Amino acid sequence: MKSSSPSVIIVGAGAGGIATAARLAKRGYQVTVVEKNEVVGGRCSLMEQDGYRFDRGPSLLLMPEYFEEVFSDLDTTLTAEGVELVKCEPNYRIYFPDAVTLDMSTDMAAMQPLIESHEGRSGWERFLQFLVESGRHYQLSRDHVLYRNFPHAWSILRPGMVRNILRLHPFASVYSRAARYVQSTRLRQALTFASMYLGMNPFEAPGTYSLLQYTELVHGIWYPRGGFRRVLDALCNVSQRHGATYRLSTPVDHITLSPDGRRATGVQLASGESLCADLVIVNADLVYAYNHLLPPTPYATSLTRRETSCSSISFFWSFDTTLPGLHSHNVFLAAEYKESFDAIFQRHHIPEEPSFYVHLPSRVDPSAAPAGKDAVVVLVPVGNLGGENAARKSQEEYWNAMVDTVRAVVLATIEQRTGVTGLRAHLVAEQCETPLSWQQKYNLDRGAILGLSHSFFNVLGFRPKVRHPGIRGLFFVGASTHPGTGVPVCLAGSRIVCQEVMRDGRRDGRHWGVSWWGAMGLVVMLMLVGCVWPVDIRWF
Repeated sequence: MKSSSPSVIIVGAGAGGIATAARLAKRGYQVTVVEKNEVVGGRCSLMEQDGYRFDRGPSLLLMPEYFEEVFSDLDTTLTAEGVELVKCEPNYRIYFPDAVTLDMSTDMAAMQPLIESHEGRSGWERFLQFLVESGRHYQLSRDHVLYRNFPHAWSILRPGMVRNILRLHPFASVYSRAARYVQSTRLRQALTFASMYLGMNPFEAPGTYSLLQYTELVHGIWYPRGGFRRVLDALCNVSQRHGATYRLSTPVDHITLSPDGRRATGVQLASGESLCADLVIVNADLVYAYNHLLPPTPYATSLTRRETSCSSISFFWSFDTTLPGLHSHNVFLAAEYKESFDAIFQRHHIPEEPSFYVHLPSRVDPSAAPAGKDAVVVLVPVGNLGGENAARKSQEEYWNAMVDTVRAVVLATIEQRTGVTGLRAHLVAEQCETPLSWQQKYNLDRGAILGLSHSFFNVLGFRPKVRHPGIRGLFFVGASTHPGTGVPVCLAGSRIVCQEVMRDGRRDGRHWGVSWWGAMGLVVMLMLVGCVWPVDIRWF
């Protein structure tokens, strides 16, 4: 490091931005975080009203080891920072259209009879084989992807990736992999809907992401007492102890560059104030940043055409009573399971009968609602603002109408499948988010709540890089850059970015020069993909 500590500006105080601020501040960097909203956390924000508390974004904590590791890297622990994780048991209850329910759990003694009731006596062994494969996906991803940078498209040719790429099943779908091991439709659905955590269709999401089922069934689902933002507040406090400063309600107009446009020099705020720094790290939505905070380029335009995750209509309901029968986490699946996903991801429509998720934080954290009452969060996946939705003349009018339609469907479905009646009469307050409000509040490209898709050509070396390819001193962290979306993955990404930042003074920093070996590596990789892609997925 230089004798005078480098100055860093981080644009955005989401999970990746806060974790990066903490890591760099601990290493002596002068860190300033500028955030357009009035609180930290980005989409991991809290909503509070009349004693009710809601998580606007994530409401369950997966892959707890990634949270433990970032605090360990900062010489502290979750417990030491006042974060209490509560285990949810069962993980969640799944409601099927015929009112049959299925409780998914880390309790294997409870899971065995449940699996055998759907799959027969031989089904338990096949289920365990599924866990072995999904566990392999989890560990291989941890070893070779989530903590490794992929600065080139041909970085996939590292020996570890070459040896294990087919064992990750990136060319099969999550659904097809589960279907190899379980036969019943209900269990296939129960073991695949979690691809929605990535905003992806389980019939299209790479089979690698069965790792989500593994971490749920082995590590469990957790909830931070006080709300999910409690974790990010703790990280923010750690970063401030190490000297990081935060400027909230401070939107950025653009990133400033050197006269030749080849180095980031700071940011200009919407207020007109300029902040100078040696390095700039962008935690804002990456597609937005390339198209609104930087000069226009063909690459920036191409990002707006990339496949993205879905969006959501999310309700935040205050009830003057409790809703018996509902657990902390509940999933209601559509009768036309595949067709409902096709409507979202292929036609950008709202399914006539959507699958949706219901969270009651007050089940595991009584402080989330007044005594004898329930706070309820409902997330309904819908198409983003691309496709036909982009051409609508009156977006606000359309989405207001959709909110009314979806609200009625959700309330009716909950009543029909749980036996609870009179929900509307007990609903005393509502707040709502739509693709339009996600876009407006958080500058999310096309209102996609989880950034760019995780299809094969949107991950690894194909995903936008953590280091800008042509502007020195400019980095990215968050959902749409490598390694990907989700809070634990963004926390892992903060380590990668910090490693790259610390190398910045020791090497050129430009990764776009193509060597002869690099070009040959790219050719070999494309030949490999070309050979594997058409092969029947049953071969893997």
